[in-house]
Amino acid sequence: MEQTQSGPSTGLFARLRSLPVNVWVVTATSFLTDVSSEMIFNLVPLFLANVLQAGTAVIGLIDGLAETTASLMKMYAGGLSDKLGQRKWLTVLGYAISTVSKPFLYIANAWGWVLGVRVADRFGKGVRTAPRDALVADSIDEKQRGLAFGMHRAGDTAGAFLGVLIAALIVWLTERGSADLTRHTFQILVLASIVPAVLAVVVLALWARETGVNKRSAVPVLSLKGMDGRFKLFMLVLVLFTLGNSSDAFIILLGQNRGLNVLEILLMLVTFNLIYSVLSGPLGALSDKIGRRRLIIAGWIAYGLVYLGFALSKVGWQIWLFYGLYGIYYAATEGSAKAFIADLVPADRRGTAYGLYNAAIGLMAFPASAIAGLLWQGAFGWHGLGPSAPFLFGASLALLAGILFWVLVPAKTPSA
Repeated sequence: MEQTQSGPSTGLFARLRSLPVNVWVVTATSFLTDVSSEMIFNLVPLFLANVLQAGTAVIGLIDGLAETTASLMKMYAGGLSDKLGQRKWLTVLGYAISTVSKPFLYIANAWGWVLGVRVADRFGKGVRTAPRDALVADSIDEKQRGLAFGMHRAGDTAGAFLGVLIAALIVWLTERGSADLTRHTFQILVLASIVPAVLAVVVLALWARETGVNKRSAVPVLSLKGMDGRFKLFMLVLVLFTLGNSSDAFIILLGQNRGLNVLEILLMLVTFNLIYSVLSGPLGALSDKIGRRRLIIAGWIAYGLVYLGFALSKVGWQIWLFYGLYGIYYAATEGSAKAFIADLVPADRRGTAYGLYNAAIGLMAFPASAIAGLLWQGAFGWHGLGPSAPFLFGASLALLAGILFWVLVPAKTPSA
């Protein structure tokens, strides 16, 4: 394992310079991948609704099935990386699968095509995510873990920021202030997304270093046996939180519903990714000092309040404002949660632990998005609330999960 000697009290820039090569390579790969993905996938809900005339129930179904596919692969790939004692090439394979799938959106003329591409892309994400996170965790000591995952999230989100900015430029050049997305514009975006996706795979394949963790002769991929009790409780409250965490596609549709045009929606996403990227590193480092648990709970409560704001919104600029604040939740929780898991499980179980963590999120994504799509259309007796319904539901579960996390998951160590 590559380790650094700098502690939390060392200056932030000195700590950044001491991060190992793997952290920077994985960060660069995620940066390039998100440049590619965010150019197109943020606009898939509008492509489905505006071009293919799909309803919100279909949009929720597509996102839910895609994330469920990813979750199943995350469980297997994480455990497999423990069993093989290797992380790198599974990660490379996952990125490659996603890269190959994206160009097929160019010829999509029915929602079934979009479903196929989304499932293939999420399959690739499922293959790579747990081994990639374990690769980062194996490469750093626990005193720098929050910073390492925070910087990875910062790089990932900086890529998203650039990708959305490029998409906004293309939309401005092709359709200016049009309220709806056109097929022609979407096809240009798909073509432009291919180059950074290919570069991401090349960077990872050439420069990442295998960490060489000990192999496990048998890996109980679906078992929590032997895991820390706090990890099990964390997984329990995570499932509850994620049930209300529907696809961000519904926020994009809500923005259009409240009057934002396509270009304004993309600029809203730019705002979100800028805030997320700028805050991910500092908040990740903060988790090394004040504890991951405290930061994650604060992030979940922030999520609940932001979703309540979405539900109560009346005009487009309010969606824009709350989506910007939504970046604070992501910055506080994404890297911190992964560092928290690394704190709780032994090194030779990290692939499995990340697989279980990502699987829990993915498996709940299907009912979460399906429920959101149906609530939007007035199902389950939520008549009259319309687009506000899924956000009220999500806010309620997030606030409940935050309280349960505080009560059920103890903080036994400074890094917990």
